[in-house]
Amino acid sequence: MNEQMAELQIKKSRRARFESRFEHLLWRFRLVTILPVVMSLLGSVSCFILGTQEEIHALSHLFKGSFNPDKSIILLGKVVGGIDYYVIGIALLIFGYGIYELIISDIDPRLQDLSKERRNILSITSLESLKQKLTNVIIVALIVTAFKLMISYEVQSISDILQYCGCVLMLAFSAWLVGKNQKNT
Repeated sequence: MNEQMAELQIKKSRRARFESRFEHLLWRFRLVTILPVVMSLLGSVSCFILGTQEEIHALSHLFKGSFNPDKSIILLGKVVGGIDYYVIGIALLIFGYGIYELIISDIDPRLQDLSKERRNILSITSLESLKQKLTNVIIVALIVTAFKLMISYEVQSISDILQYCGCVLMLAFSAWLVGKNQKNT
């Protein structure tokens, strides 16, 4: 009887050690998410660089004196395109910070002013809050992209006017929904 108890104790001990090792490995496996964090941060930097190039290109035409009022819509499209790159870069930053803070660790508060408000930069406490923040930024990016397309839109028929108005109405409605959702949270 004592022998069976000792054998059962050994099995439980082995199982506990195996579970402990497996859980430790599983906990360490979360570090795999560093790859998408780093890639999204690099993607963010590249979007900021592309946006800056668009803005500089547009401004260079203006300051060189080669600005043609007939092509002002193209120039405005470049400016809005640069803003679009910036918004996408911000979305990638939010994704990178959010995944890091949600899965790996809070961003080190010693590098900031040690206040609790700065401890979690984006206040991301769950995957749902990360999705909410990304959704807001993506909607802004879609609005900026739609604006870029709409400034060069040529109305040629009643159908075109109705489509244009429908697009403006949907953009206004989505902006209203985002604002309403932020008030509720």
